[in-house]
Parts: sequence; C-alpha cells; structure tokens
Amino acid sequence: MRVAGIGFRSAADLPSLQNAFDQACAAAGVPAVDAVVTEAAKSRAPVFRAFAQALGVPGMGITLSDLQNMITPTQSAKVRDQFGTGSLCEAAALAAAGPDAVLLAARVISGDGMATAAIAVSEGTDT
Repeated sequence: MRVAGIGFRSAADLPSLQNAFDQACAAAGVPAVDAVVTEAAKSRAPVFRAFAQALGVPGMGITLSDLQNMITPTQSAKVRDQFGTGSLCEAAALAAAGPDAVLLAARVISGDGMATAAIAVSEGTDT
C-alpha cells in the first residue's frame, strides 16, 4: 500500500497540496497512491477532503498518539511541539502504511511553503 502523508497550514489551498504531492510522487518514482493521510483534526479540513476527492482516494486521519510513535528523518522543532514528531507528513505516511513501512520520498515542501508531502509504502509492496 502506497500512502501520501500531507501536512499543511490552515491557509493552504488545493494547488498547494497538489504541488507538494506531485513533488513527492516524482521523488518516489510513483504515479499514484492508495490513500492520503494527515493528522486526525486536519483530516476534516475542507481543503484536505477536496484534495482526497480530487485524487479519487480515501483521505484518512491519524491520531496524535500514533503520530508521536513515529521516528522521522526530517526534524522540525515547531512540528515536534505541535504534533510530537519531527515531520507530520512523514509520520502520517509511515503510520498509515503499517508497521513495516518505509519512506519512498521524505518531506517535500510546496512551492508556496504552505504544504508538505511524503510517500511511504508497506514493505514488500511493489512500487
């Protein structure tokens, strides 16, 4: 299962999320994902729901307790203070992809700086 983790500021718009996602997919060498994920409260944001719908995949939320268990290669003090992990998008992707997940693409930032994305895959899944 390939999963895109998404982080975004409250002022982010659909093109912001799409730009970060497109960069992550290019970095991972994958054309598509099976789901997009973010922190549970953020998953209810209209922009995130519209993004998942535009991609035609489920948009899922990951609890803070699950995010806090993820060790991420990217470290942001601001994100750590807010979510208990170094990178929201990386942690969300890893948590959703399962216990043997690996990152195919670490955090990338949208051109406008409003969104981030990372791609994780369940180990053993064809990329």
